[in-house]
Amino acid sequence: MAGTAGIRGIKKVKRAIERLIGIAAVILATAAAASAQKVIRLYDGPAPGSESWTQQEKQYFSTVWNTEVVTNVTVPTLTVYAPDPARTNGTAVVICPGGGFLALSINSEGIDVAKWLAGQGVTAFVLKYRLAPTGEDGTREFGQMMSDPKRQQEVGAKIVPMSIADATAAVVYVRKHAAEYGVSPGRIGIMGFSAGGTVTSAVALGYTEESRPDFAAPIYPYLPPTLKTMEIKKDAPPLFIAAASDDQLGLAPDSLLLYQKWLAAKKPVELHLYSKGGHGFGMRKQNLPSDHWIERFGEWLQLLGFLTK
Repeated sequence: MAGTAGIRGIKKVKRAIERLIGIAAVILATAAAASAQKVIRLYDGPAPGSESWTQQEKQYFSTVWNTEVVTNVTVPTLTVYAPDPARTNGTAVVICPGGGFLALSINSEGIDVAKWLAGQGVTAFVLKYRLAPTGEDGTREFGQMMSDPKRQQEVGAKIVPMSIADATAAVVYVRKHAAEYGVSPGRIGIMGFSAGGTVTSAVALGYTEESRPDFAAPIYPYLPPTLKTMEIKKDAPPLFIAAASDDQLGLAPDSLLLYQKWLAAKKPVELHLYSKGGHGFGMRKQNLPSDHWIERFGEWLQLLGFLTK
């Protein structure tokens, strides 16, 4: 009898293990579906203005920034992070990671943001826009550029306009292909961080009818002089801004300037200026109130109706 009972017990354990394996398989399949990606080239041929570029795109972990980065982008692309079809709400966001136009902080200011938004039913498009050519480590070169006015001027004159053109083309692409991705052509926004906040601000200020974002969110943006003096259009989109007062690059005033521009024009705008957080906090967890900026952004989207189907 003891032997029979033991066999029965073994069979029960076996069945339980099989059930667990089945559940695990479903979970893995669901996770795989949630992270499924499609990479889209923004231009059919070489990107206009950089046809002769030969540098090779590189992705690696930067010990300087302590995060995964991408450098030497010559072929601008959008990587799609689609929500669960049952949750999709018709809103899309183009996400522009930052990195001083020498690199892209691809996880904290790109992929992690996209996954969070997809969880809210938003279709997210992570943009790799063109960057200045760099050598072995673009993040180290960024530190050198900060003390080199000539290099800053070169990047500002040659590279920044290309990056802005790529962000503009990204909004146009998503709007043209809205039906393909199950989004509404009237619910397409753009957001970006630091240098990505520069291109986001440029799109929010200098759009055409075709490239006008329906909302914009520059996060701790840098504003070059041309953007600081640019006037807001009559149909300027709603703006969400987040930054930290202790920004190491001293960029908090740029966020205030954008807020004041939108406020003076009587356009919808929301500003979150945290006392601590530093520059480049993105989706990093620092056990600070700035960790929750993305939730405030979600609440803002909900307030404007962009999270409602």
